[in-house]
Amino acid sequence: MTTEILLDHITKQLRMPTIAKQYRSLAREAEERNLRYEEYLLALLEAEAQAREENQRQRRLKQAAFPIHKTLDTYDFTFMPSLNRNRFLTLAKGEFAERKENIIFLGNSGTGKTHLAIGLGIAMIQNGYKTKFITASELVEELLIAKEEHKLGAFEKKWLKYDVIIVDELGYIPFSKTGAELLFQFFSNRYERASVIITTNLEFVEWTNIFGDEKMTAALLDRLTHRSHILLLNGESYRFRQSMKQRENGEW
Repeated sequence: MTTEILLDHITKQLRMPTIAKQYRSLAREAEERNLRYEEYLLALLEAEAQAREENQRQRRLKQAAFPIHKTLDTYDFTFMPSLNRNRFLTLAKGEFAERKENIIFLGNSGTGKTHLAIGLGIAMIQNGYKTKFITASELVEELLIAKEEHKLGAFEKKWLKYDVIIVDELGYIPFSKTGAELLFQFFSNRYERASVIITTNLEFVEWTNIFGDEKMTAALLDRLTHRSHILLLNGESYRFRQSMKQRENGEW
């Protein structure tokens, strides 16, 4: 009994909750299977390591602030023949983030850009990367507040801790001149330092409508598209075709 009390105390002190929960049951299993001490110790440490890894994944998932849980597995690539599913599985491994490359989804509303961006983001988290989701309008709003509070430097430094930032719906809402300039500065600050994933319904020639200034827009596109993956989603709405498929199958 004294040994168990000491074990409970030490595992708590060392912050090993999984070992504290499982050392008794694993000890019985080790005895039944006639395992060596080293094998029992390995089983305990593996259980602790796996639990910590899963806890870290859950924390990263929470920090990412995805508005909805979407995975690549739930996207029907048959609706968008122009996309290569294998290419997405390769991107999901995270090598593009290691190379500080960007991904830009271009396509009409409803083609599944946000779904694919979130799917990639969740896959990146599973592979150990830090990801953050935010809409373009929310990002500009936060940048404006940071500027007003004279905290732009700290704001950008905080966001550089993320390996990948997903900026959703660029082009859906126009920005003020100051907002556009701050967004330009934000993207420029990440150039070749960390990756971004952008979803937009506007072709590149239309980006001047967002940022106002042609030279600034050209400079931004030069940075964003340098060593980037540009994925075009054409055709009718993915959501519309999905709903029609459900109707045909008698699901509603």
